[in-house]
Amino acid sequence: MCGRYGFYRSDEFAERFGIKKPDFDVPDNFNAAPGQMLPVIRETEQGRVLEGMKWGLVPVWAKDVNIGYKMINARSETIFEKPAWRGPVKRHRCLVPARGFYEWQKLEKNGKPTKQPYFIKPKDQDLFAFAGLYSTWHDSNGNELWTFTIVTTSANKEMAPIHDREPVILQPGDESLWLDPSVSDRLALEAVLRQYPDGKLEMVAVSSDVNVVKNNDDHLIVPINSK
Repeated sequence: MCGRYGFYRSDEFAERFGIKKPDFDVPDNFNAAPGQMLPVIRETEQGRVLEGMKWGLVPVWAKDVNIGYKMINARSETIFEKPAWRGPVKRHRCLVPARGFYEWQKLEKNGKPTKQPYFIKPKDQDLFAFAGLYSTWHDSNGNELWTFTIVTTSANKEMAPIHDREPVILQPGDESLWLDPSVSDRLALEAVLRQYPDGKLEMVAVSSDVNVVKNNDDHLIVPINSK
């Protein structure tokens, strides 16, 4: 799964993702969490745009907005069948820019269960994108809310000892296809929803400070054995 990730700005951001005019201010966020408004990229008739969306997809048919907290991830194996995902995967796909993500490994210390957080990122992409889906939901008063989810797949060789799932990190060459609203072929879309190649993920143990959402600065991604 993917329940936290990190993003911070850089001069190459707009060029990297082909965004001409960002419509959303992107503050540094080293502890992006469900429920937050976060930067998401989608394709429009005017080109790619960067917008703020709430993490936790709320289906158009939902009666309670809080369902979004249960829908922060979408399993790639079922997105073409599940009612919440099958509409968005055909029409509302997006990129979720990131620098890395966190995952917790279950361990035992002094006879007690504990969890060690890791910060994980591609070795060959400093700035990358998760495969995402988005939805536009309206409350009873007609107020509009844009929300998104991150697609996950089974863990690769490096991730497996930590967790059995990982977010889908798209290869740069696959991003255009994933965003293209004219593409709806299931086989073509499934082909890009794959594990990150074995040997290509870097993972470092980090401070448990990341467990608290209000902790949000660059010390969260510093390896604990380098302090």
